[in-house]
Amino acid sequence: MKAGWQVKELGEVVRLEYGKPLPDDQRNAKGRFSVYGANGEKSRSDLFLAKGPSLIIGRKGSAGEINLANEDFWPLDVTYFTQHDTKQIELGFLHFALSMLDLPSMARGVKPGINRNDVYELTISLPPLAEQKQIVAVLDAAFAGLSRARAHVLANLENLSHLRQSTLSRAFSGQLSTPHGTAPKTGWQIKALGEVCTKIGSGATPRGGNESYKNQGIALIRSLNVHDLEFRLKDLAFLDDDQAAALDNVSVNAGDVLLNITGASVARCCIAPAELLPARVNQHVSILRPKPEQLNTDFLAYLLVAKEMKDRLLGIGEEGGSTRQALTKAQLQDFKIPLPPITEQREIVTTLDAAFDAFATTETQYRAKLADLDALRAALLQKAFEGELT
Repeated sequence: MKAGWQVKELGEVVRLEYGKPLPDDQRNAKGRFSVYGANGEKSRSDLFLAKGPSLIIGRKGSAGEINLANEDFWPLDVTYFTQHDTKQIELGFLHFALSMLDLPSMARGVKPGINRNDVYELTISLPPLAEQKQIVAVLDAAFAGLSRARAHVLANLENLSHLRQSTLSRAFSGQLSTPHGTAPKTGWQIKALGEVCTKIGSGATPRGGNESYKNQGIALIRSLNVHDLEFRLKDLAFLDDDQAAALDNVSVNAGDVLLNITGASVARCCIAPAELLPARVNQHVSILRPKPEQLNTDFLAYLLVAKEMKDRLLGIGEEGGSTRQALTKAQLQDFKIPLPPITEQREIVTTLDAAFDAFATTETQYRAKLADLDALRAALLQKAFEGELT
């Protein structure tokens, strides 16, 4: 360890607090918050006045997340805020030290939370106060540069998303904005999905819900697996033979298009991976099975993720004033799409496949840059706490 540095337990230099009592003029007879909001609603009674600057640390929910508060604030009951010994540790240095400790991994329990006594037992390398300030200055300058670089990469990723959508609009030759029921361009038709699909239907969740799922067996596809033009294997559920037999009417076939029909992910769409077959879907996912002589599977998937079509799907999902977006079988059967001849559909798919392969390669490169920036940040922190930056 570098000369002049000490190893300290965090409990020696910092306290994690839930909050301070409210001033008397802001408390009611029971000592709780008595100020009313602009609309007359009673504000939360479990908020306490805290003095900034301080670090706010997630205790539950976003356990381990660290944020800096420069002003006085009202911390939530699911957070801690820090009080530190200003003679031993500088706030910015404490911020960097805590970010090195992977606090989120310390969350425990059914509703994962962080016990502050566990945090107090963690150790950090502590240089003299003047050197801490030098380290913070170096890291602040370096991280400002990294933040600008990260923002640039994220902007490029956002632009890539817009480019995907503009490519879809061009590929479909402006037909997506054609009001359904009017004549499309020459050779194209307007068809309801029910006319060009042999199956439109969703499944069910086996009795017992999550507790009934198996570690292996027949895949049960849920809405969390279905993303736009992407199937995600994470948290894929499995059924045994008896559970799958009860859902035989929603067996997934090769070439099926999967569409989320309820909740926040409504209208997300992808093609079912052939390697998962046989598979089933639950009640939040609908199978769209095209008639191959009329509707190309890939054409349908690309079509449904185009912004104009997705907006229409989301629009009918909100019909009737429902507080939860949902698409019914009847709505999907009646949903009208622009349809070129099958040979033209295949040509459009070939064009889009090439473009989206290029987009995927570019996105991979951008994601790698983000990973490199994160690795550089971690390396700088490591050097800082090994005394190599001053």
